[in-house]
Amino acid sequence: MDLTERKKQILKRVIEDYIASAEPVGSKTVAALPGMDFSSATIRNEMAELTNLGFLEQPHTSAGRIPSPAGYRFYIDRLMQDYSLSVDETKSINQAMELRMQEFDRAMSQVGKLVSKLTNLPAYALTSHNDSVRVRRFELLPANPGSFILVVMTTDETVKNKLIKLPLRVSESDLKLLSAVLNASLAELPPEQFTPELIDRVSRSAGAAAGLVPVVVDFATHVLEECSRGEVYVTGQNRLLSQPEYQELSKAQEVLGALDEDTISNLPAKLDPNSPVQILVGPENVAQELKDTSVVVTRFDIGDGMQGMIGVVGPQRMDYAQITARLSYFAEGLGRMFGKQELPEHQPTDEAPKKEE
Repeated sequence: MDLTERKKQILKRVIEDYIASAEPVGSKTVAALPGMDFSSATIRNEMAELTNLGFLEQPHTSAGRIPSPAGYRFYIDRLMQDYSLSVDETKSINQAMELRMQEFDRAMSQVGKLVSKLTNLPAYALTSHNDSVRVRRFELLPANPGSFILVVMTTDETVKNKLIKLPLRVSESDLKLLSAVLNASLAELPPEQFTPELIDRVSRSAGAAAGLVPVVVDFATHVLEECSRGEVYVTGQNRLLSQPEYQELSKAQEVLGALDEDTISNLPAKLDPNSPVQILVGPENVAQELKDTSVVVTRFDIGDGMQGMIGVVGPQRMDYAQITARLSYFAEGLGRMFGKQELPEHQPTDEAPKKEE
């Protein structure tokens, strides 16, 4: 649906004023904004039509209007202007990214904390699915009598082990034979190729240890699934409580209860390559509990074919242009950092943050 230029201008001003104030916006408020050359009566009529069209809502008996999810979507797609980062903002982001992060898990957790601090919203960071992980090597080591240690080493340097009780009598030489057979037959294969036919062939070559093959394959499959699932880090949930929309305890609890790893991991895992930033408004979210919130998410390259994703969750009233600019700049810097390149060059203005007109 298209709107007249006047309706677009009024809708834009209503949304941006509501973003800033968290209070319903009236026609007199809009008329007093710089650059508005329309009378209060004209603006009131246009706001009434925008309400009938579903772009604005009138809460309770208030004379003011607030944006609807459809209004936010139209604003994001058609009206939102680019946000110019200030010198202070770019310095703050660069300083945060220059922190030395020793381990990847720790780095991803730190990323979420930094994004949450920079946006004052709950944030999440996660690694994308890595379907290329394979088992590099199997080791079966004798332990106590009647048990052995199964060690699985993967191509992404993960090492997992498990103590397994022997359901049958096997010698150390039997375990060595099985290790050799597994490495020759299953190493470097994707889990979908662990077919019953292949497992049967491995079992026939394993001698006295043939009964252990299903146990080993089950564990290896579990390890590969864990590696491909990706990790999720959620932080800053309590920052929602500072937002006017969540002063009501029951409403805050509903959203906070949904900000867990399971919900976040079900958010879009792959973004449109032509649009690295994705915005989900209200009902567009996957979880019913997040129907009154919005999510902004972007990605960054980790290397070795993997990607990370960072995002924030907040009220539909969030400043989408500002949040998008900050996340995009942060993601670009992280991509360069993980790629052992320099931080992104940026030519910010010396002025305070503003939206370009």
